[in-house]
Amino acid sequence: MTTYQPRGKYFEEFEPGQHYISAGRTITESDIVAFAGLSGDYNQIHTDAEYSQTTPFGQRVAHGLLVTSIASGLVTLSGMIEGTVLAFREIVNWKFTKPVFIGDTVHVETEIIAVKALRRLGGGAVELELSVKNQADEVVMKGLWKVLIASRPE
Repeated sequence: MTTYQPRGKYFEEFEPGQHYISAGRTITESDIVAFAGLSGDYNQIHTDAEYSQTTPFGQRVAHGLLVTSIASGLVTLSGMIEGTVLAFREIVNWKFTKPVFIGDTVHVETEIIAVKALRRLGGGAVELELSVKNQADEVVMKGLWKVLIASRPE
């Protein structure tokens, strides 16, 4: 019988200064509608095309937390932490710097900032500095994520 082999790096493989870039993902109207349903956030800036035209953005804006969630998925899909992340521990200084619109394509650029062994938890803490960028390479959100990553099995 074959068993699942994680693609993600183990704690011991992370070092400050490492960089990763995810694939891109286009934000769709369906994403916004589904997220509004899941979260209960039907704010007009996200869901009402006519109302949104009267705002400074002139059109509907994707939920910030929707794009944050998509960023989490892109980091996982990159393979960097797939199958080795034990817990998402903290988001620090998360900034929403530009709006994300329907049709924008975002990707995530990640730098490892710090690592700290936590043997009693079976791995270690890894601090990731993330920049979520749109198709024009503009930062739309950024901040620091702290995750717990498994140690290599013995």
